Amino acid sequence: MKTLLHACCGPCSLEPYKLLAAQGHDLTIAFMNSNIQPRAEYDHRLATLREWADASGIPVVEGVWDACAWRAEAGHITAEGGPREDRCRHCYRLRLTEAAAWAAAHGFEGLSTTLAVSPYQLFDICHEELVAACRPFGLVPVWQDFRPYYPEATRESRDLGMYRQNYCGCVYSKAEAEEERAARKRARAAERARREAELAPLRAAEEAARAQKKRERAAYDAKQRAKKAARKAARAQLKAQAAAAAGADGAAHAG
Repeated sequence: MKTLLHACCGPCSLEPYKLLAAQGHDLTIAFMNSNIQPRAEYDHRLATLREWADASGIPVVEGVWDACAWRAEAGHITAEGGPREDRCRHCYRLRLTEAAAWAAAHGFEGLSTTLAVSPYQLFDICHEELVAACRPFGLVPVWQDFRPYYPEATRESRDLGMYRQNYCGCVYSKAEAEEERAARKRARAAERARREAELAPLRAAEEAARAQKKRERAAYDAKQRAKKAARKAARAQLKAQAAAAAGADGAAHAG
């Protein structure tokens, strides 16, 4: 089947492309992601995807980067206090509908997405939006759970030296990812502090035991030094007495 594979980035494309190609899909990759901000980040991700795809002989088509359209469709939801789930649903809808329209206009039969590989995406919502995007165009939604292959995609992308972004794409996901990383950092610090607090009495007891042992050793060494000095003094006294006795004996014989 001639299938358009919507791709969010290069690293996430590796395993879905491999698996779908092995199943017989005739694939073209579509990079249609107006959510990715700023533009420099968009260009960096696209360049990473193209470098791998060109080296592998995989065709790539690019959509129109329209940050204004994304804000009108999805970005305003979070700006107005709406939940992440709604923002992501509308984000998926915008990107997958664009991909579906392009696929239908260019003779494709099916549409899939690499979003199904990431454990950080809203899997069920993404599935619903893929099906909805395909329906009016008569496309087959090619949906598979690629998440079990995420560790392999991570390993392979690192081996290939691919740029690996640390947020989904939009400014809100970047702020959320930064807060999640900060929260994990705070949690690790709190856990270290908790362990330190638990270990502090034990370490204090161990330190007290070492100090006591050191004092006992010092006292023992001092006692041994005193004994040694006493023995030395006794030997010196005996030697002096012997010398005095010898001198007295010699004087007696001389008289």
